[in-house]
Amino acid sequence: MTAPAPSIERPGRIGTEAAGTLYGLGAYVLWGVLPLYFVVLAPTGPWEVVAWRVLLSLVFCALLLTVMRGWGRFFAVLRNPRLALLMGLAGVLIYGNWQIFVIATQSDAVIEASLGYFINPITTVLLAVLVLRERLRPLQWIAIGVAAVAVIVIVIGYGAVPWYALGLTATFGVYGLVKKQVGGSVDAISGLALETLWLVPVAVVQLAIVAVTTGITMGTAGAGHTVLLLCAGVVTAVPLLLFAAGSSRIPLATMGMLQFAGPILQFIIGAAVLHEPMPPARWIGFGIVWLACILLMLDQVRHARRARPLPAVAIDGGA
Repeated sequence: MTAPAPSIERPGRIGTEAAGTLYGLGAYVLWGVLPLYFVVLAPTGPWEVVAWRVLLSLVFCALLLTVMRGWGRFFAVLRNPRLALLMGLAGVLIYGNWQIFVIATQSDAVIEASLGYFINPITTVLLAVLVLRERLRPLQWIAIGVAAVAVIVIVIGYGAVPWYALGLTATFGVYGLVKKQVGGSVDAISGLALETLWLVPVAVVQLAIVAVTTGITMGTAGAGHTVLLLCAGVVTAVPLLLFAAGSSRIPLATMGMLQFAGPILQFIIGAAVLHEPMPPARWIGFGIVWLACILLMLDQVRHARRARPLPAVAIDGGA
């Protein structure tokens, strides 16, 4: 009598996972092409770009909260001192990440920025050991070791420490750790709104400094440039919302594999579109990094298969 049940539920589950995969892939594709957006914003410099990104993200989130009637959830988070402070810390970290990324993008260092996001999953695993005292599986330890070798090869062969990459992976890795502490207590829109709200004073001071030094470019470089700069809030919020929609619908292992779409696109844009240099030392270093990423993905897939419960069809059939 129970045999037909799986055939009814399975399409919905498959449809949900397919939608989640598209949402997650959409988020990482948008993050992957983001360097092109910041490049075309010239002559707006990175400090002004990030200031507008903070302020306009807050405006966009306020509109979304109004349309989706989410102000109640937002004020509930704001009234919780622990959550409010955690979101403030998350805001500081994401601000640092945004600032480093835009500076790197506008300094012809898109390839180096992609390196930061290639090694970010490995940084996340390492933080889990150092901060959360989690135990690593052997393949995860090997991936961390291989990634460390890659960074050393790049430093020695290329003759420079990849500070942009290390800064990006550190800020985003700790940001993810803070968000893990928050868990599902804060929805994506309220979270971004509160993070940017904390950063408003920083953004205002930045704009004031830019105004008295190089000058504000908003509205001075043509209508097209002004429209692009006004889209900074949408460009920031949309990938985050897609990410939240995707991560709630698909397994963590799937999301872990999708996340490499972002740095792959950034690498392609840096090398093929912006024609940034790729000397042999960099190719070797990136090759080792990619090996570490493959090892980490293999570990995620193996662990997911071992942890996956028996399908309902097999149980019903056995009964």
